[in-house]
Amino acid sequence: MSEPKTHEYTVKMTCEGCSGAIQRVLGKLEGKGVDKIEIDLKGQKVKVVSTLSAEEILEVIKKTGKEAAHVSTT
Repeated sequence: MSEPKTHEYTVKMTCEGCSGAIQRVLGKLEGKGVDKIEIDLKGQKVKVVSTLSAEEILEVIKKTGKEAAHVSTT
């Protein structure tokens, strides 16, 4: 099993409903590769600690219909 990494994304979110949608789709992956989700609505950022690839997580975020981009992985 690979070590979890922290992936950071910019996600266009305008309200609590937007951040809630992101939380719901990523929350379904908790225990399936996603360890932690941090959503910064004001900063329009989402951080995910996961063993999944940055691309896999980005695809899940994009399922919400939000404009999103991968920023970094540490």
